[in-house]
Amino acid sequence: MESKAPKKAKESNFVVQGSILAVASILVRIIGIAYRVPMINIIGDEGMGYYGTAFNVYNIALLLSSYSLPLAVSKMVSTRMANREYRNTDRILRVALAYATLAGGVMAAVMWFGAKFFAEKVFFMPYAVFALRSLAPTIWIMAYLGVFRGYFQGRGTMVPTAFSQVLEQIINAVVSILAGSILFNEALKAEALKALGGTGYSNAWGAAGGTIGTGAGAFAAFLFLLFVFAVGRPSFRRRMKRDRSRHREDYGQITRVLFFTVLPVIVSSAIYNINSVLDNGLLAYNFTMAGEGDTFASLWGVYTGKYHLLINVPMAVSNALSSSLIPSVSRALAQHDKRMVRKKAAAAIRFSLLIAIPSTVGLTVLAGPITNLLFSGDNTLAIRMTLYGSLAVLFYSVSTVTNAILQGIDRMRIPIYHAVIALILHLAALEVMALVFHLGIFSMVYANILFAFFMCVMNFYSLRRELRYRQEMIRSILLPTIASVFMGAAAFGVYQGIHLMLKSNLVCTMAAILVAVLVYSALLLRLGCLNEEELLGMPGGTRLVGLLERFGLL
Repeated sequence: MESKAPKKAKESNFVVQGSILAVASILVRIIGIAYRVPMINIIGDEGMGYYGTAFNVYNIALLLSSYSLPLAVSKMVSTRMANREYRNTDRILRVALAYATLAGGVMAAVMWFGAKFFAEKVFFMPYAVFALRSLAPTIWIMAYLGVFRGYFQGRGTMVPTAFSQVLEQIINAVVSILAGSILFNEALKAEALKALGGTGYSNAWGAAGGTIGTGAGAFAAFLFLLFVFAVGRPSFRRRMKRDRSRHREDYGQITRVLFFTVLPVIVSSAIYNINSVLDNGLLAYNFTMAGEGDTFASLWGVYTGKYHLLINVPMAVSNALSSSLIPSVSRALAQHDKRMVRKKAAAAIRFSLLIAIPSTVGLTVLAGPITNLLFSGDNTLAIRMTLYGSLAVLFYSVSTVTNAILQGIDRMRIPIYHAVIALILHLAALEVMALVFHLGIFSMVYANILFAFFMCVMNFYSLRRELRYRQEMIRSILLPTIASVFMGAAAFGVYQGIHLMLKSNLVCTMAAILVAVLVYSALLLRLGCLNEEELLGMPGGTRLVGLLERFGLL
């Protein structure tokens, strides 16, 4: 009989490694959100318009060249390592690096030489060319970075990948702020000397400085992984010499497997990423045809910079928490336990809702105070966007986790079909709101919400069909909504009450947020929305339960 000890050790190691990567991912998201605030304040809304536009093109180029490489390489390497095929593992690394050289080089060249075309003909923002060209070399670096991250993950260690992600984001944050500030100020002097005021020249160079930080972070992470690889290379070479496996995969075979592994991920991810590119280009065209092209960069900067930044904070937390439960869905499926699959899927959706619902209410109630706390200047437009568009948090959080559940039960194509349908409906709604109702940039806000809403509806229909899953309403939606309403009222009352005595937006906002968290948490527990078993299933659940018991809340 096979001993259970090694199996338990392996599972424990898997959980530990997965936790390391999850913690790193959350930390990376927090840093990524935090450094955008000072950068927006430095380069302005117009600068963020150029920055956001450049990143839309960059994301597509990255997707086509290297986005799926970590997953593909990790999958292929882990299989060979499990069979102790060290020579085949080395061959996979060589093929993946060759693929990265070709794909990364081609897409970097397309972005560099096509920057003027994208800036002028697609997005109608000539000054976006600086940020586009600054990002081009990063695509090549990211291709190599993706290979090495997948290689280490495939070998069963997440530490190099996790550390490289955090290092990348820290360097990115520091260099983006410094380079953005330096280039913005230098270009501002040039504007004054050449009497170019009001052209957006300085904002464009500030955006380019921000994109330089992305390249610097990627390069630092790549050097770190290269160093770790070089240190461990002699040991791996000794393993290769002891490799007695008879099967030697030829490079052509590995190339074919790699290509057909990355292709489905590219196709599925392309639909999500092409959404923002089409929105950007379509709305820029509409504004240009209406004679308002000069204002679009600033409006797009408010949308992609301030509004998106605010709604991404709760979405990041919600998605990280709920997605941490998805591997258990896959494990239950592998054990052919449909009841457990439904239970895990329900838990993931519930945790997502428990965060997304109060976040939506909180952003609505405190839209003004939070926006003014983070961003300088006139924030009227950003406040209105957050106020009217906070519902995106709810629908995007749920659509993301339901996508992950469908993928976790091996229904990979279903989210792709749903995304195509939602994208078509979204674009139609965007054009109607922009051209018929003349909603301007707000047509983008509302169409964005509709895209996520359509995804939610279709995903829930598929989950019901595939798993016979029905969403529990009282503990997942009704009671959290009631708790959120009381939370919102308490937060609003505390803010207004303190503001009468102390005219400090910082103090009032922080106090309101603290009260909101306490009121919502207490109501969740008192109303029975969460029990001890569910709390223990969350990351860090054991400590959380101990803390709640100490305060008599459990």
